[in-house]
Amino acid sequence: MLPGVYHCQGGPGPDRFDRMAAIESWVERGTKPTRIVASHQTNGKIDRTRPLCPFGQVARWNGTGNTNDEANFSCVEEIVDTTVR
Repeated sequence: MLPGVYHCQGGPGPDRFDRMAAIESWVERGTKPTRIVASHQTNGKIDRTRPLCPFGQVARWNGTGNTNDEANFSCVEEIVDTTVR
């Protein structure tokens, strides 16, 4: 799932990334991706990047730096509240 991305592409979220490089690295070298950088473009210019994190993790802003730059985000474990209220 790509946050902010419509069915396959488009929307306000970053939807451009090198899918094949991640797949090739995993299949051919056994290296699972720990983070994939995706970008969003407006009028042909990249205006936002974000990390795509492995299942079970989410991208969290580190609290400093530009929120449009993936370098200012970390992939962290997603905390799910399963408490019945």
